[in-house]
Amino acid sequence: MTKINSQMRLPFWLKLLYGSGDWGISSIGMMRSIFYAIYLTDVVGLEPRLASFGALVGIVWDAINDPIIGILSDRLQTRWGRRRPFLLWFAIPFGLSFVILWSAPDWDSQAALLTYVTLAFMLADTLQTLISVPFLSLTPELTPDYDERTTLTSFRSFFQLVGALSVVIAAPLIVDMVLSSGGTQQQGFMLVGAIFGGIGAIPLLLIGIFVRETSTPEQMEAMPFRETLREAWGNIPFRFAVGIHMLNWSAVDMVAVSFPYFLLYWVAQGDLLASIPILGLDLAYESAFFGILMSVCILFIPFWLRMARRWDKRRAYMLGMSIWVLMALSIYTIPPAGTMQLLVIAAFAGIGVSAAYTLPDSLFADVIEWDELRTGRRQEGIFYGIRTLIRKLTGALVIFITLQALGWSGYISPPEDALQFTQSDSALQMIRLLVSPLGATIVSGTIIFAWLFPLTREKHNRIQSMLEKRRNRSTD
Repeated sequence: MTKINSQMRLPFWLKLLYGSGDWGISSIGMMRSIFYAIYLTDVVGLEPRLASFGALVGIVWDAINDPIIGILSDRLQTRWGRRRPFLLWFAIPFGLSFVILWSAPDWDSQAALLTYVTLAFMLADTLQTLISVPFLSLTPELTPDYDERTTLTSFRSFFQLVGALSVVIAAPLIVDMVLSSGGTQQQGFMLVGAIFGGIGAIPLLLIGIFVRETSTPEQMEAMPFRETLREAWGNIPFRFAVGIHMLNWSAVDMVAVSFPYFLLYWVAQGDLLASIPILGLDLAYESAFFGILMSVCILFIPFWLRMARRWDKRRAYMLGMSIWVLMALSIYTIPPAGTMQLLVIAAFAGIGVSAAYTLPDSLFADVIEWDELRTGRRQEGIFYGIRTLIRKLTGALVIFITLQALGWSGYISPPEDALQFTQSDSALQMIRLLVSPLGATIVSGTIIFAWLFPLTREKHNRIQSMLEKRRNRSTD
């Protein structure tokens, strides 16, 4: 197939289709981030510190499967390309695995429950890796242009945020609907998993069918696994990109994991049926807060796209993170029942969080050409394998740390039929520390790494020019 040159613009339909692939990955990932921890403690009934070890096993498994699948997708040679076969083979199983994730049986044994949820987590994680690493690896292959990558990433961010918005509003409503029909919370979560897993698999399958991979430079002989990892780590811009991604998604996941506890036990004061009337709907606190935050995120995608073009991606990202730091610190001032202040902060926080969703991936894509200039190889799979590892590693670590902190602070899981339940002062204080000062500290780290990230627009353009000359010499 023909190679895309640095000035070529991608057709709108391709950007739209490729971006839609993140709807399923994001909606499923957001539901796991927001509801999985509180599902383990308040629905499954696992003691928080015990539940955290399920996430710890997930961390170990993540460390094994992401880079391996990344390398496999780099080395796979088929008539469909390197990435598309993964989407064609695993899109449907990926959607089905989301039902299994929420299907913990009604067992009395804590050890048996822990074993089940851990195995379900590992299965879902593996299938997510088999989909997300090849999907993300297509980004630098579809266009080498510095600004066009930001545009492509903004399409992904739009669907990513729409998927997240859909699940944070719909999931509590669906669970409440099942409860009001005489079902259980467990059945409600499984129904949400079936709906979003099924819908999320469709765009990924369509990408596998219709998106064509571009040609890549001729690959050198494959290196051993350890040497490949060592060489990837020798990419200096990649190290800074790793730091940005690690802290960026740690902050996102800290909000997602900790906030349901904060909303339920601090703002709603333990009222499990508390709601906020918005636009004629009585929304659960999670739906109201995350719905406003994600809506503002979506609205500000064009703003961050313009800022990235006007300045560059680094400085635009630093501005967005600075806004988020201010909002994270202000969360600590929200009083019990302070719903108006809560929603105002959600709106302003959405401005900064929009930059966190839109810009890091476009920064990350630029390290591929730096690596090609150094090594002569195109290794998107290993870099995006490590990137996916970081994304899931941060989520699992945040769940582990949050549940451990809650357990040591004296958090108690409410009885199954409780409608009103309060936590101790020490547990409430721990919840507030997790969502505010700790979150602000993590976000501040992203600003430092972005400041140090060495690939500006000018440097990336020079790298592309040097690569073009090398490719032209090799074809002469």
